[in-house]
Amino acid sequence: QVPVVESGGGLAQAGGSLRLSCAASGSSVSINAMGWYRQAPGKQRDLVAIINSGGSTNYADSVKGRFTISTDNAKNTVYLQMNSLKPEDTAVYYCKVVSSGGFTSWGQGTQVTVSS
Repeated sequence: QVPVVESGGGLAQAGGSLRLSCAASGSSVSINAMGWYRQAPGKQRDLVAIINSGGSTNYADSVKGRFTISTDNAKNTVYLQMNSLKPEDTAVYYCKVVSSGGFTSWGQGTQVTVSS
């Protein structure tokens, strides 16, 4: 597995913005895709956004037009810019890294809380 470290969560007001970062360590690792999932209390973990090595992206319908996923391939880092936040965006956000061979690694999770 690839060590994954997330940062950038916190508290925001509705309509505000937050930016999450996720770095996959290991200069020799080959990454196929990086993405963000979230899990609210009592709910399953769902996809928020994902980007593959070719730059193709996929977003959950609930965040389209508000969230943007991007990468810095040189740093094996993925970002999630979250704008126009809503209280329903409150969740623990997890970074997922899919490396060559299909191996999957998860970050420890970062809390995002949006107040109304």
